[in-house]
This record gives sequence, structure tokens and C-alpha cells, in this order.
Amino acid sequence: MHLPNRPASRCDSAVLPRRVLALLGLLLLAGCAVGPDATSTDTTLPARWHGAGGETATTAAVLGEWWRDLGDPLLDDLVARAVADNLDVRTATAKVREARALRREAIGGLLPSLDGSASATRRQTATKGATAVGSLFQTGFDASWEIDLFGANARAVEAASAGAAASEADLDAVLLTLVGDVATTYVELRGDQARVELARRTARSQRETAALTRTRLDAGTASAVDGTKAEAAAATTEAGIPTLEIAEAQAVHRLSVLTGREPGALADTLRRPRPIPLPHHRLPVGVPADVLTARPDVRAAERRVAQSTASLAASEAALYPSVSLTGSISTTATRPGDLGKGSTIAWSWGPSLTVPFFEGGRLVAARDASAAARDQSLLAFRATVLTALEDVENALVATSREKARAARLAAAVASYRRAADLSRALYVSGSTSFLDVLDAERSLYTAEDTLIASRVLTATDHVALAKALGGGWRRPVDASRPEVVDTGTGPHPRAVPAGGR
Repeated sequence: MHLPNRPASRCDSAVLPRRVLALLGLLLLAGCAVGPDATSTDTTLPARWHGAGGETATTAAVLGEWWRDLGDPLLDDLVARAVADNLDVRTATAKVREARALRREAIGGLLPSLDGSASATRRQTATKGATAVGSLFQTGFDASWEIDLFGANARAVEAASAGAAASEADLDAVLLTLVGDVATTYVELRGDQARVELARRTARSQRETAALTRTRLDAGTASAVDGTKAEAAAATTEAGIPTLEIAEAQAVHRLSVLTGREPGALADTLRRPRPIPLPHHRLPVGVPADVLTARPDVRAAERRVAQSTASLAASEAALYPSVSLTGSISTTATRPGDLGKGSTIAWSWGPSLTVPFFEGGRLVAARDASAAARDQSLLAFRATVLTALEDVENALVATSREKARAARLAAAVASYRRAADLSRALYVSGSTSFLDVLDAERSLYTAEDTLIASRVLTATDHVALAKALGGGWRRPVDASRPEVVDTGTGPHPRAVPAGGR
């Protein structure tokens, strides 16, 4: 049989009527698919990061459980609690279950369907003025199978499979964000507590200085102005403590909610201050191409491109003829005992062909809409990749610069502390004015507070870099457990809602 010269990946529906059966036979044996098989997601990436010179490979194993490098067992416990009970994670697992169920539903479209029926009727008939009353019993089976000539159902399965993979990557992305949020909030909490403690310690020191000025005032070696300024300095420092305590409380509330509990649930657990957790090692950043596999949001975006491509192919297949095989067998009798007799049994089977000659442009419009959706998913993938690259570059710059800043701030604090001690000693001996003491204490407090904030930024920048590189929870998360387990779902009396009809 001679067919027009067409690409191997396409099937020609415009054939002569006398060749339809032969063509259908070949298609049944060989199978056929229409529409695009894949959409290229190749993206031009830089060879190296601008903010780092190392090119050590970054893998899931390397980035797994990066927060343990911060050396805080309580943080490790909070992360585990959050993964187990966070509501966003449980919502993401529910979406995974939904996507997997939709995939099973799509697979069902490839299989035949079989339905059974049975009926019993009581009827009265009239013939030549006489009436007769009798019963009619009927039972049978109907079967149908849509032959997937042009791959529409297979494409639906392909799209559903890609959607399920995307939902699993979305779950990984939620876990990545969650772990990062827990670590960041925990570091900020410890920073707030350190700043509260610093303010209280500084205020006590300033109160001691105020008492010293009063002693010197009584001795006639200081002025009332010095005492007033000392009291004002202590009051100013103390006035900033409530603001810091508000931030501390809000961090506790956030951590409680992130772990799936009420806002104040962790107040007792987190009340005792601990040192700000700082990273002990530098993260291996790898090369930019690593983000394509390490970042779950990039993986999810790539799978959605595949999903939209398969959906486009399914829309293309709808433009072609469809063939179904249908069959039925039934038996009809006036008595139940006669239903099995051969004279009461009827059957039928055969193929049916449906050709979409005119649909008012509906099918073409649906195909074009799917093509536009595919374009959107591809552009979303490219935007996700660019965002990932930007996240890493920003985190690299922030991490390296903040470490250098923290080192200089530590040196400044040491110098200001020596200056404060010296000015206080000189003031006691009467060799300097109180203004020098006040300025030295104020400068020391500012430098120590700034150093604490810098250490918090050092840790949170490390967290941001780990997130940007795709580091997150690597252990299995059970996505099969439903939130609601229904009971008594079989046939049962309908319940009347309270107050309803």
C-alpha cells in the first residue's frame, strides 16, 4: 500500500475510504502518536559563579542536613518537628496524593471498561380486547475499549505522570523553604536574646556609672549635669529593651507555628538564651549547572514543561479520528429460570469510527490554548532558573562580605572596650571628663549590638546560600497518609443535618 510521504512521527488521517480498514489495521499493530514528543529546556548557563572560585560538585548528599553544621541540637530537633507537623508540608503531601490518583485515573483510560445491568419489570399488554399481565427479566454486560490510535490517552498518562513528578518536587521545595525558615528564625531568636542581654548588661553598667557620679557629686568632684546625663543614658538603653523583647516573642511564635503548634507552644523550650549558632564549614557551591538538579523548584518547573507538552499532544490527537470497540451480551425472558437459555441470549460487537469533520473550531482552539500554556510553562522554567542563579549569586556575595564585616566589627568592639575601661578609670582618678566616659560607653554598646546583628546575618546568609543551592530535607516523607480517615462510607441511612431539612 502506498501512502503519501509524511514525517514518521505523524499519522495521515486523510486517506481514501477503501484504505481505511487497512490503515487502521496497521495502526493497531504499530501504534501512532501525534503532537510534540518533547520540548527542549536547554538553558545557557555561566561556567562559574561570579562570587566564588571553587567548582566542587554540589550534590544532594553534600547539601543534605546542612543545618547540623551550625552545631545546635535544639535547632536539629525543631527542624525534625517542623517536617513532621508543619501544615504546609502536610498540604504538599496531600497534593502529591492527588497527583498520583490523577495518574491512576489517566491510566484507566487505556483499559477497556465493562458494565453489568439487570432489570425486572411488571407489565400489562392488551391484544384484541384482552389484557395480559406478565413479568420481563433482563440482564447483560456492556464492554467498550477506545483504541488509542493517535496516542491521546497515552499522552494524558504522560501528562499526569509529569504532574505527579512535579508535585513531588513541589513537596521537596516546601521542605527546603521550611527548613530554611526554621533555621533563619531560630538564629534571629538567639540574636534577639543576645541583644536583650547586652542591653540589660549595658544598662546595669550605666546605672553603676550614674551611682559613681552621685558619689563624686557628694564629694564635690562632679557636677549635677554628669549625674543627669548618666541617668539619661541608662534610661535610653533600657527603653530599647521592650522592642527587642517584642522581636524575641515574635520569633518564638513563628517557630511554634512552623512546627505546627499554637504560637506560644515553644515559649518554655526557647526561653533560655543560647549562643548564636554559626557555621563551622563553608558550603561547596559547585557550578551553576548544579542548580538544575539540586533545586526542587527548578525540577518542578521542568516537569511542568513536560506536562504541558504532553497535554498539547493530547489536544492535537483530538483532531484525529477515534476508534472504539464495543460489545454487549444480554438475555431477556419472562421467567428468571429462562435467562440462561440460548434462545434468550443476544449479543453484538464491532468497531465504531468517529471523525471530527466540523467542530466549529473548538478543537483547534483547544490545541492552540494548550500550545500557549506550553509556552508559559517554558518561560516559567527559564524564569525559575534565572531566579535560582540570582539567589546563589546574592547569597555568595552576602556571605563573603558579611564574614569580613563581622571580623572588623569584632576588632572594633575590642578597641571600644579598652577605651571604655580606660576612660572610666581616668574619670575615677579625675583625669578626664564624664563626657568621655559617656561617649566611650555609648560607642561600646553600639559596636557590640552591631556585632551581634552581623553574626546573625552571617548565619542567616549561610542559610540563604544553602537554600539557594537546593539544600533541604533529604529523608523520605510519607505522602500516603491522609489527614481525614473516613469510616462507614458504604451504604447507610442518610443523616439529617441538625436544624436542616
